[in-house]
Amino acid sequence: MAEPSSLLGKLEIEVEIKASAEKFHHMFAERPHHIPKATPGHIKGCDLHDGEWGKVGSIIVWNYVHDGEPKVAKDIIEAVDREKNLFKMRVIEGDLVKEYKNFVLTIQATPKHDGSGSIVHWLIEYEKISEEVAHPETLVQLLTEMSQGIDEHLLTEE
Repeated sequence: MAEPSSLLGKLEIEVEIKASAEKFHHMFAERPHHIPKATPGHIKGCDLHDGEWGKVGSIIVWNYVHDGEPKVAKDIIEAVDREKNLFKMRVIEGDLVKEYKNFVLTIQATPKHDGSGSIVHWLIEYEKISEEVAHPETLVQLLTEMSQGIDEHLLTEE
């Protein structure tokens, strides 16, 4: 049997954007249902299943495309920190739970030091159900392109 620690993983990416950290955070925390408009090639739908937008404990259902396949994820919001522009959600149902016991996404947008734009930091923490399951590296491209699409959308709203 595999060591439990070999099933645990963490992926981090940073994406530079032109929009403010506050606006990017606001899109995820308060207006995730607008994300499909910003990234229609990746996110097909985002619906509030239970609770309120931007509230811890609320449940959001995402319809997205990953590796050319339509997927679904039902997430519970675990943290929303407006001062730190941080948003954290845990996948509780959907395609990802077929391969991962645990899958948590943390998104934090930080203003760049030169005052222009922001850095979006994505942290994916996961536990695979077995050694045969691949690490979720293919999600890196999805999250990068999604961040860029949201950035362009936010800039056109100004």
